Amino acid sequence: MKAIFQGRPKNWGLPGHLSIDVWINMIFKTFRLKLILRVCLLALTLAVLIYLWLETEFYVSMTLLAVVVLIQIVSLIGFIEKTNRLLTRFLDAIRYSDFTGNFSDSGLESNFGELNRAFSDVLEKFREERSEKEETLRYLEMVVQHIGTGLICFNSDGEVVLMNRSAKKLFPNIQIRSIQSFVNVSESFAGSLAAMGDDGRTLQRVETGAEVLELALHSAEFRIRGGVYKLISFQNIQSELEEKELESWQNITKVLAHEIMNSITPIASLSSTVHSLIQSEAVHDGDRSSIDRETLQDIDEALQTINNRCHGLMRFVNSYRDFTQIPEPDAESFEVERLLARVIQLMKGEFENRRVESETITEPPDLQLFADPQLIEQVIINITKNALQVLEGCEGARVRFRAGINDAGRVEISIEDNGPGMEKEILNRIFIPFYTTPSGNQPVHGSGIGLSLSRQIMRNHGGSLHAESEPGKGTVFTMRF
Repeated sequence: MKAIFQGRPKNWGLPGHLSIDVWINMIFKTFRLKLILRVCLLALTLAVLIYLWLETEFYVSMTLLAVVVLIQIVSLIGFIEKTNRLLTRFLDAIRYSDFTGNFSDSGLESNFGELNRAFSDVLEKFREERSEKEETLRYLEMVVQHIGTGLICFNSDGEVVLMNRSAKKLFPNIQIRSIQSFVNVSESFAGSLAAMGDDGRTLQRVETGAEVLELALHSAEFRIRGGVYKLISFQNIQSELEEKELESWQNITKVLAHEIMNSITPIASLSSTVHSLIQSEAVHDGDRSSIDRETLQDIDEALQTINNRCHGLMRFVNSYRDFTQIPEPDAESFEVERLLARVIQLMKGEFENRRVESETITEPPDLQLFADPQLIEQVIINITKNALQVLEGCEGARVRFRAGINDAGRVEISIEDNGPGMEKEILNRIFIPFYTTPSGNQPVHGSGIGLSLSRQIMRNHGGSLHAESEPGKGTVFTMRF
């Protein structure tokens, strides 16, 4: 785990806004200055000695100066060697991350006091910086181990370098040492993990013993010290999926029960009425029975109504079958503006009959979309028909089609109307199959699967469809690809 979080930068941050490079420059400036002073003094002494040798006969003075020159040379060599030893010791301490030493009591003469203090200060700053980084490392390790999402990190060879407690709880009976260890869970699961790239997302169903996991996986790749690592998060969303699945079944069951009861109730009532009419109005004459014309007419009307409701129920069942058999997209590149123009042309008669104006805004005008044009056209037609129904009888009714690229770089198509809008409770149900919304005091005609089909088509394209509405402020449907 430390291999992931640890890593020493080139320049450690030091107090006083000074980097290690600045400190070393200061040290070498001091060393250079002292070296220049010694060399200049030696040169001056040699110059005096040469002058005395050439111009005078002061042999005693020349002898003394020669001794001084010799002493200066020996002292200069000793200064350089001692400085080199100090520098070697200092650089070795940095190379091996050994910051326990101290240069303040090295036993050298006072000329090296400033150099010793500088080395000691630098090592002290290194100690403080390493201590801070170790505390940060411990903090990050604690966070990683205690979060509820499972985390596993692999290096470029597929070996595990980090695995937190939550990940171990997800796979308690498996020793995870490399990405190939997941073959013991499922070969397809191990293959999916190996194939995930940077910012990869997927859902996987995994069986671990008696437990079934619905895992949401998210991967990220990063580099440290030239090595490539892959971090994968595992989140078991089994309970959330079961809750949503139960909620979906409850919603669709309510709609199905409502639609079926709307057909079964009058059928049962009318069949009971027909039975009562036959029992009460039939006149028996031996083996023959007769019913008057008026009663026969009532029975005929009742049977006709029963027949109509049965056909309506059959259409409802066929609509449900159509909802479960959506074709796969046959994608191609096309211009969005031409598609919108074609939809408006197809529905021109309905716009005129309902006195609704249309407006199209496409930015840029040559905006291209890679999708199935027939299916996308069907989605836009479904939404437009709903808009025309709710706009019937509204003053200044208008439908605006917008197409463009959003901030995330994704193509968006929106259909806006200035109708009465919807309450939040209705807005949350409009995508439920077979749910029909009221328009004023009149119900919207249709099977109630248009918006459900439209959302499913968008999902098959890897996109989304959502609606925004407020009472009195109209409705906006947005198709995001």
